[in-house]
Amino acid sequence: MVFKRRDPKSWPRALVDFLWPRGGWARAFHYVKHRMRRLPDSPERIARGIFAGVFASFTPFYGFHFFIAAGLATLMRGNIIASLMATFFGNPLTYVPIGVAALSTGHWILGDTMEEGVHRSFGGKFIDAGADLRDNFTAMFTDAQADWTRLEVFYDEIFFPYMVGGILPGIFFGTLCYYLSVPVIRVYQKRRKGMIKAKLEAIKTKAAAKADAKRNADHPPAGE
Repeated sequence: MVFKRRDPKSWPRALVDFLWPRGGWARAFHYVKHRMRRLPDSPERIARGIFAGVFASFTPFYGFHFFIAAGLATLMRGNIIASLMATFFGNPLTYVPIGVAALSTGHWILGDTMEEGVHRSFGGKFIDAGADLRDNFTAMFTDAQADWTRLEVFYDEIFFPYMVGGILPGIFFGTLCYYLSVPVIRVYQKRRKGMIKAKLEAIKTKAAAKADAKRNADHPPAGE
């Protein structure tokens, strides 16, 4: 295949690269920022795409952030490519603070409290939910009885509060990124247009100089 890697990554290498890119997160961030500013669209449309991507990062639908961002960008008439790039806001370095903010806000909105460590830890509830999915899948092919208790606990105490609580911080940070992005992108695009115009003028000047030199060579002034 044309696009197949010559040296396929092992899964440990792929996991390490996901958690920490080879060039570091700072380099990855600057690359995404650079690519986003060069998108051929208006600053407002790009910024609306950024809003969509940042907002999607606050939802608990991991693995579907691209689809949520693209759908929201379409509804908002934002730039879809920018929305996909902006999901970079959610990464292994920010998942924990995003999760804490969403869960805390969700439990506050719903009027209950987080009871980590009382019955089961935060991570333990994820493990329990996964175990329920595994055991109940196995029960489909055996005589075992399906039990969804732990998955219901995960939904009530983690997933639903996360989904509800991610709305407010998602809107806040999405709006913040929107208003920060518009002037930055506008200035960058204006400067880039100026640079392109200057290069075109330089090319025209050089071409005109070459044409004059050729003309003088072919038709030298009288008396020479």
